Amino acid sequence: MKSILVTGGAGFIGSNFISLLVKKQLFRIVNLDALTYAGNLENLKEIENNDHYRFVKGSINDDVLVEALFEEEQFDYVVNFAAESHVDRSIKNPEIFVMTNVLGTQVLLNIAKKFWQTGIDKNGYPIYRDGVKYLQVSTDEVYGALGKTGMFTESTPLSPNSPYSASKASADLIVRAYNETFKMPINITRCSNNYGPYQFPEKLIPLMINNCLNDRPLPVYGDGMQIRDWLHVLDHCEAIETVLEHGKNGEIYNVGGNNEKANIEIVKLIINALDKNESLIQYVNDRLGHDRRYAIDNTKITTELGWSPKYTFEQGIKETIHWYLDQSEWLNRVINMEYMVYYNTMYSKRL
Repeated sequence: MKSILVTGGAGFIGSNFISLLVKKQLFRIVNLDALTYAGNLENLKEIENNDHYRFVKGSINDDVLVEALFEEEQFDYVVNFAAESHVDRSIKNPEIFVMTNVLGTQVLLNIAKKFWQTGIDKNGYPIYRDGVKYLQVSTDEVYGALGKTGMFTESTPLSPNSPYSASKASADLIVRAYNETFKMPINITRCSNNYGPYQFPEKLIPLMINNCLNDRPLPVYGDGMQIRDWLHVLDHCEAIETVLEHGKNGEIYNVGGNNEKANIEIVKLIINALDKNESLIQYVNDRLGHDRRYAIDNTKITTELGWSPKYTFEQGIKETIHWYLDQSEWLNRVINMEYMVYYNTMYSKRL
């Protein structure tokens, strides 16, 4: 059984990914997570005692801890979800995003290289143990914004527009450099907007669901016509596993759900599903540097690796809304005082 280090595994996508792997019983999984505001071990309550799973609290910036884990577990794979990921927070505190997203990635790469390298070839390049791979989970936001037409491909130039996306683009370039300079086995995945169970309620869909349930105003940036390609988190997790096991060394794979929707369309859909009134909508000042449109061309991963999204948006959003309705206790627990302070800071001045 292969051993895998999943960083940021208590977060939204990471916890869904770990749950998927545990069900398949293919890996010995170590989850390294610093348990910041978005990390929640309740996301993994059902598997916390599973023999194939272990949780370790800590940061990817802690090189001593990461090296000790490599020494103990002899990981075959690293999947790096660990990241500060909310654009609004990156505008307020960009230095935190550089620390985690850029320097933390470099720590993981350096230690993985150290433990996986078995020698040097005749040209001076490292030789690695068979079957190892580092996978960086990235975002379509590194490409910047699109006009009314076109889609992001893997060859689209990087043009990030926020401190968050700039930090993710920087991390991607470091990962690529380790492949080019050190021949380290890597893949990078770049996904569109995810939705589904266990998403922290600062993101659009769970924020709107929670506010609807509590009859609070629904803050919509600008005119609400920002367009995103929506991808169900379980489809994303299946794509990551596919790339991990079958992705060609050094390649980047875009992962999209083929579901372009305007933000205001999503908000109105949630209002109707919860039998609320559109009078709850409150348009607020737009986010600084807010990208207008994203859209992913996922041809490469579908044709080369055989992955394709299973969820239609209609099915996925219906299941997601029902999940939050059934998990009201989880939602109430994650919305603590720190979250409410943040929420009021982000939106009160925009009203």
